[in-house]
Amino acid sequence: MSDNDRIIFSYTLGATDDMARTGYGETPHGVFHTPAFMPVGTSGAVKAMTAEDLEECKAEIILGNTYHLYLRPGEKLIKEKGGLAEFTGWRKPMLTDSGGF
Repeated sequence: MSDNDRIIFSYTLGATDDMARTGYGETPHGVFHTPAFMPVGTSGAVKAMTAEDLEECKAEIILGNTYHLYLRPGEKLIKEKGGLAEFTGWRKPMLTDSGGF
């Protein structure tokens, strides 16, 4: 793995109150606070919400599904577009899950 392929991510724990926690994560694409509302963009697009809606609800991070992104649009197209951030137009942090549930 080259330095360009490494994922740089940190999480800082903020306040705690019994079992409740707050904090924030830092990525090369920005900071997100937790707990967080995380809209789901399964295949790279959040359905039924415009970019303006995402800004208005103060979304700091969105969730994609690695398996669905692999199936459609596919790794080749995402690479051709310059990566997931360029493909989606989302300039803030994005989390992807394995889709194995």
